[in-house]
Amino acid sequence: MKPIQLEDRLIQFVIDVILVSRKIDESFASEHLAKQLIRSSTSAALNYGEARSGESTRDFLHKMKICLKELRECYINMKIQKGANLITDIEALDKLLKENDELISIFVVSIKTASLKLK
Repeated sequence: MKPIQLEDRLIQFVIDVILVSRKIDESFASEHLAKQLIRSSTSAALNYGEARSGESTRDFLHKMKICLKELRECYINMKIQKGANLITDIEALDKLLKENDELISIFVVSIKTASLKLK
């Protein structure tokens, strides 16, 4: 996958997160988790933009690891929201969870590949 394609997927992921987050009830838990989900998903996309212009392999790896951490946070957040029935559009949520899982896999492989370059 080309870097621009991954960037586009991350951007679409954020857009989809924002759209799904509109479909929550107005409880404290829903609002809290939705805001955190938006923060972590946008952080992953924005840090990937930073990683693409990394000054070194170490800098690239650091930013990629931040992206991975944020994506894992998104995944756990959505699993909590699903388990607590806080998001009403289950089909959209399941689609997001699948995409999130695929993005995590992509980042794990990319980090492993880049780590080998350091050795």
